Amino acid sequence: MTKTTGTPGTPPAVSFTGAVKAFGGIRAVDGVDLEIACGETVALLGRNGAGKSTTISLLLGLNEPDEGTVELFGGPPEQSVRAGRVGAMLQEARAVPRVTVRELVSFVAGRYPAPLPVAHALELAGIGELAGRRVDRLSGGQTQRVRFAVALAGNPSLIVLDEPTAALDVEARHAFWDSMRAYARRGHTVLFSTHYLEEADAHADRILVIDGGRIVADGTGEQLKRSVGGNLVSFDLGGRGTQGLALLPGVRSVEVRGDRALLRTDDSDATVLALAELGAIRALEVVPASLDDAFMALTSHALEAV
Repeated sequence: MTKTTGTPGTPPAVSFTGAVKAFGGIRAVDGVDLEIACGETVALLGRNGAGKSTTISLLLGLNEPDEGTVELFGGPPEQSVRAGRVGAMLQEARAVPRVTVRELVSFVAGRYPAPLPVAHALELAGIGELAGRRVDRLSGGQTQRVRFAVALAGNPSLIVLDEPTAALDVEARHAFWDSMRAYARRGHTVLFSTHYLEEADAHADRILVIDGGRIVADGTGEQLKRSVGGNLVSFDLGGRGTQGLALLPGVRSVEVRGDRALLRTDDSDATVLALAELGAIRALEVVPASLDDAFMALTSHALEAV
């Protein structure tokens, strides 16, 4: 688990200790230990069925762990949720018919003891101009930002975003992240799950990868990329096999995609020189490892270990 740095003496925003949640014979969350410090922006990555949604449900108090503990700000999740310290933007939410944006956000804000002023929530979400519009007549991108304003209504210190930009076009995605960064700059804690790995790389201070209900990687985007090899060297096999490629200098793994070999390497210069000596430099390409590459390698290793 990566060490986090919050204010000394202040409990972490999120703490999982040996958390387990099973459904039948399947452990959706399998002994998770995790801390997220106040003020961090953290991305949660995982394949479908990896345990992301169950982890989020435990965090929000929608489910209780079968074993271990889950705490928010040093206490049970429901305590922080009731106090308005936690806001959530979940995939299942639907537009409320026949109410305006201002009416909806005002109603939600009224359920909390110290809500954010409605105009401020709309401003942070970037939808001040939509205040008088009916929620059920907005575009998909606008509706998503209304959901963000609703999540902000209680003036939370922690906000949880489950696939916040799913199905949004590029312009709407950029607008959403502009709003989220404005919220994070206020010193708040953000946890978001996403299938858009470039969003995690661009917007998270720290990335968690979950697979099989376990945290299999925890670090910055750069740390995760380095963990699977600094560069990718690829070339056309041209009918030759892959024998001996794994033994070349710097090579950590070998993968074949069609007729191309892809080598993950810690020393691309030494790897390329060795390939040249073998005469294997057809359509040679050297690129830095991406977060996509790291994610695939990390979850593949997790599968092999099961």
